[in-house]
Amino acid sequence: MKILVINAGSSSLKYQLYDMTTEAVLAKGLVERIGMDSSILNHEPTGGQEISEVSEILEHTTAIRKVLDMLVHKEHGVLQSVDEIQAVGHRVVHGGEAFKGSAIVTQEAKSEIRRLFDLAPLHNPACMMGISAAEINMPNVPQVVVFDTAFHQTMPEKAYLYAIPRVLYKKYRVRRYGFHGTSHYYVSQKAAEFLNRPLEDLKIITCHIGNGGSLTAIQNGESVDTSMGLTPLEGLMMGTRSGDLDPAVVPFVMNKEDLTINEVNSMLNKHSGLLAISGVSSDMRDITDGMAAGEPNSTLAFEMYEYRLRKYIGSYAAAMNGVDVIVFTAGVGENSVVVRQRVCENLSYLGVDVDEALNAVRSREPRRISTANSKVEVLVIPTNEELVIARDTFRLVQEQNSTNS
Repeated sequence: MKILVINAGSSSLKYQLYDMTTEAVLAKGLVERIGMDSSILNHEPTGGQEISEVSEILEHTTAIRKVLDMLVHKEHGVLQSVDEIQAVGHRVVHGGEAFKGSAIVTQEAKSEIRRLFDLAPLHNPACMMGISAAEINMPNVPQVVVFDTAFHQTMPEKAYLYAIPRVLYKKYRVRRYGFHGTSHYYVSQKAAEFLNRPLEDLKIITCHIGNGGSLTAIQNGESVDTSMGLTPLEGLMMGTRSGDLDPAVVPFVMNKEDLTINEVNSMLNKHSGLLAISGVSSDMRDITDGMAAGEPNSTLAFEMYEYRLRKYIGSYAAAMNGVDVIVFTAGVGENSVVVRQRVCENLSYLGVDVDEALNAVRSREPRRISTANSKVEVLVIPTNEELVIARDTFRLVQEQNSTNS
């Protein structure tokens, strides 16, 4: 079965085409600047040359049509016909409490995703545009939605409820949901596989840290706590997001600066974090370069980032009464030697001991960076959220086909 995986943003559309016989990626790409007359389609067939095409793409329906045209292109395509695509899998950011797992796209599922627009106003509407565009271009192809929040639906009430009037949860479902769930799920599974130990026997802390970042405490194979909350703003200090702060900061700053809700929301999501403290960049590579050059603001930004990351690891070790495995993944987690080193050398009280030589190795394969004497296994595992989406899509479509036959 060939499956097209789509991750739709408000002005972008990422895609990967899988052959599930071998789980091989046949092609991948990105459509950028949707809504403009200078939109860019970057397409890369596996083993072939990456190409870019500039054209007018005013909405997602056209974007997907352009992607399909490229997939069957005589020179750059990997399919003889679009009919070879037997299913489409979509990444959807917010599934609320309605979706405890991935689901076949139905009218009921679409209605529920729309109902959740208030909880994810920047993300879910874009996801729906991707779903609608795929339906128009491939009307008879089954579609599946895979949610960032679903993995965290195993959290207990004590972890997901906020200490605010209960009526706000009952009326509006204000609670912790968590995000990056497909990534946390994937790397925890890979960690158990790498260590050749049952996932159910492990206490794992997964650190998905990129421009956005979240940590998850995983016990008995289930998410029991995670750092992002009602929205992806809560938790760690991130590239441009503030992470945790005193809620009273919001009305205080709004009053002093005469800001609207939209303006303060933009400040906390797009103009805070590493960017705000360093005054230079939201990119950890720039921050560590600045720190190495002795730039004080970059140094402070790094120290705040590492300190908060380490505090969350410590709190999740306390929540689970121990930790067996710490996993680093995503852009910063997989690539920043110095972030991993600094975090781990300050976790010696947990028995964490990292091998500097192993930590310095760069690889796209899962690897151990802790010493033989370390009481906690420390792993670096490249994440693969698209593969999780492809696998769930394959499974659900197979089940649907079996039921209908």
